[in-house]
Amino acid sequence: MSRIFTQIFYVLLIVLAGNIAAQAQSITVSGTVKDKQTKEGLAGVSLTIKGQSGGTASTSTGGFTFTTTAKVPFTLVASYVGYGTVEQQITGNTTGINIELETAVVLGGDVVVSASRTPERILESPVSIERMSAASIREVAAPSFYDALNNMKGVESSMQSLTFKSINTRGFNSNGNTRFNQYIDGMDNQAPGLNFSVGNIVGITELDVDNVELLPGASSALYGAGGINGTLLMTSKDPFKYPGASFQYKTGVNHVNDNNSSAEPFNQLDVRLAKSWNNKFGVKAAFSFIQAKDWFGNNYSNFDRVSRTAKPGDRNSDTNYDGINTYGDEVSQNMRNVALSVQNATISGINAGSGGLIPNIKALMDGAFGAAIPNTAQQAGFLAGLPAALRPAVQNYFPFYVGLKANLIPDQNVSRTGYNEENLVDYDTKSLKASGALYYNITNTIQAVGQANWGTGTSVYTGSDRYSLRNFNIGQYKLEVKGEDFFVKAYTTQERSGDSYISSILGSYINEVSKPSTTWFPQYIGNYVGARAAGQTDAAAHVLARNAANQGRFEPGSPQFEVAKNNIMNTTISASDPSKGIYGAKFDDKSNLYHYEGMYNFTNLFNKVVEFQVGASYRLYDLNSAGTIFNDLTNSIDIKEYGAFGQIGKKFFNDKVKLTFAGRYDKSQNFEGRFTPRITGVFTVAKNNNIRVSYQTGYRNPTTQNQYIDLSVGGGSQRLIGGLPEIMFGKYKLDGNKAYTDVSYRAFLASAAATGTPNPALLQQYTFDPRGVRPESVQSYELGYKGLVMPNLLVDAYGYYNQYKDFITAVDVYQNVNGSFVKYGVPVNAEGEVTSYGAALGLDYLVGKWNISGNVSYNQIGDLPANYINDFNTPKIRYNLGLGNKEIIKNFGFNVAYRWQDQFYWNSSFASGQVPAYSSLDAQVSLKIPSVMSVIRLGGSNVLNKYYLTSYGNPMAGAIYYLGLTFNP
Repeated sequence: MSRIFTQIFYVLLIVLAGNIAAQAQSITVSGTVKDKQTKEGLAGVSLTIKGQSGGTASTSTGGFTFTTTAKVPFTLVASYVGYGTVEQQITGNTTGINIELETAVVLGGDVVVSASRTPERILESPVSIERMSAASIREVAAPSFYDALNNMKGVESSMQSLTFKSINTRGFNSNGNTRFNQYIDGMDNQAPGLNFSVGNIVGITELDVDNVELLPGASSALYGAGGINGTLLMTSKDPFKYPGASFQYKTGVNHVNDNNSSAEPFNQLDVRLAKSWNNKFGVKAAFSFIQAKDWFGNNYSNFDRVSRTAKPGDRNSDTNYDGINTYGDEVSQNMRNVALSVQNATISGINAGSGGLIPNIKALMDGAFGAAIPNTAQQAGFLAGLPAALRPAVQNYFPFYVGLKANLIPDQNVSRTGYNEENLVDYDTKSLKASGALYYNITNTIQAVGQANWGTGTSVYTGSDRYSLRNFNIGQYKLEVKGEDFFVKAYTTQERSGDSYISSILGSYINEVSKPSTTWFPQYIGNYVGARAAGQTDAAAHVLARNAANQGRFEPGSPQFEVAKNNIMNTTISASDPSKGIYGAKFDDKSNLYHYEGMYNFTNLFNKVVEFQVGASYRLYDLNSAGTIFNDLTNSIDIKEYGAFGQIGKKFFNDKVKLTFAGRYDKSQNFEGRFTPRITGVFTVAKNNNIRVSYQTGYRNPTTQNQYIDLSVGGGSQRLIGGLPEIMFGKYKLDGNKAYTDVSYRAFLASAAATGTPNPALLQQYTFDPRGVRPESVQSYELGYKGLVMPNLLVDAYGYYNQYKDFITAVDVYQNVNGSFVKYGVPVNAEGEVTSYGAALGLDYLVGKWNISGNVSYNQIGDLPANYINDFNTPKIRYNLGLGNKEIIKNFGFNVAYRWQDQFYWNSSFASGQVPAYSSLDAQVSLKIPSVMSVIRLGGSNVLNKYYLTSYGNPMAGAIYYLGLTFNP
């Protein structure tokens, strides 16, 4: 695959060399841009050639100069946020141009690309779209533009750590959101081994963001598989339009009034450098580094992982306590089962040790004691009659013999003592992002780009477990040639897990190293029986038993704990061999993605009679986890996907109506091909007032993990396996040795309370679809309106209805393997349809320099199929309010954003529970210093410091207060 990239690279070099030799005659354009009212020079004004690539930006004094080979005459466009656009005709070498801009803020004037993959006014977009420009990014009150996405209409997020947030729209939110696509400069930003983006940890730097566009709902007809719930497209700045050096430094604090920690520093540094020569060559580089203390996962609520529901009690009151953010306590055993296991092992051991002379030590003891419970003296007498070599084993067996005979051992589970997340996870958050790009304008309208984005970081991600992502990194590398009507590109994503590990496996294995469970549980039960026989209450006996079994436990912070922790977290999962005392919790993922894509827009070729586009793509997933995530310890896994799309649109009735039809066909090697159509209509009912209607379809293939995962989670209490037949049936034989449903397994366990032994007749087999897991699809219907009801009031409203088919969910099943039940989590398709519906309304109102905004969204799930686990994970009502003024007095501005959402129930494979309603207020004040092209900002997110939760099992977030200095924003 790397050879293909090399060949493409050399082809581009040949093209570039040929064009360098044939450069056309160049002309120079220079002048000054001023504020028409104050006559002061304006810095950072964008000066571009209309309809072509190239241009520049004004300096700190408003001056500009650039050289171009564009054919004269051409139109020079001067644009700056907050000012009206000015166009000027250029006929040759021109110096001393004086351009004056007037203050003017126009609502609805943005141009978007992502809605139709062609430029169009946002007011005329055929589907719902949200946009954040470079100017609005500079004004956000949140610590970063990515945090401010929550203020967009209909947008929600799941915050798993300070730097890891998953964005979503229209329901079915999740920690790692595989139903939402994220692109950076046309590159799918997903981690190949996860199939979703890791927030903006490895993404685009804030100073390099040109714009952000977000499409709520399905978008497969244009962008391929995925994006059922939305697509986010981020575009970086072009060095021709945004040259120069920029710098930003933020310092602040978080963990204010936090019971887990004293106030901790928050620091962020961003740098961007860009330069162009003769409007022909351009180069840019960007760098960002964040360092802070992460939010603490401290939900110690008791959780039943079998039923995936909360249960009462804590470590002191529940012997089988399993805290949500406590790890190692997932390991649990039934007390009677352990006692019977010890009894059977003793019988076998004594039989072998005696050479067959004592085939059943229990029967011998029953004969000696009859129905009586032997006291200490009777036990000693019995031991004295045995050979000396057998006495220690029988003496260890006596508590279990007495406990079972006297019915002192309850039929209940006990769990090992776990470790809190803060003792296992790395909370020293870091995020380092670096990017660079080379640009060459082959002609005035054709540009070649070579781009590299690389990032590394330390964070925490929540999936079926809490994963400590330490020093992981992702690199994206792209070659692209693009023009006014086409593009061809090839890129690769290289994911490396670094030192990442599973927290629950780490906690469980530290316990195993300190004392194996084969020793800990018998010690617990033996001491419990001794305490009960001595007259202790049940509660007191459990306390004594736990204290005795915990002797030798590695306490957090102790040298033994740190040595064991470091050994386990630096040993890969696949290298684990408990029989040799080798335990590992570390991932070893080196998965890659290779993508090739091209598109051509025939609209200009057809003289704009119709709009017509076609495109195609090919993708290869190269999975390499060395058996630590996927079933690839002894075999390689590649997944090939390809697709093509076409779109045609035309305006009718004096451009009052525009109809568009798009369709795409995609095929994955493991699944049947899919065709996804889209039909849209935009009806202009008055100037700047449009009604839109759309029918869209979307689908997503099962993720790489849905297909091939083979991973132990929950401290070893569950194994996640892929839903392909080769995994379910070929490796785990779930077609021959059928597993049982989780509901029937819980009933099976509960029946022991009445009869003393579980009733196997209650177990019900689960039959998997022989085809395995399949792609899910959605049909989405939307009606919307966007328009200027007044020149200073923009209204955007929509309603939608979604129908999901073959919705990908998961089931927990229990397979009887040699007398022991093994729990598997398996992806499956829900039977029947899953429906959801909702609506949203957004208002933007300008009064002078004041900007008042607000939006509200409503989302609801419809009737559910039988046995479907409701993971809609979305509040019914959510709203945002905003108020801002970029210059309330000279050079002083401010911006505030208020967010509220209703309570809702969160359901995931990690934890389930109620997420309370919450509100949050972000605020910022700014001081511009024009003489040095700088801005000082003082602000914060959640400034009232009301700790809140976005998703159950994840940390609560408090305030971040910051002071920032930005040069040449």
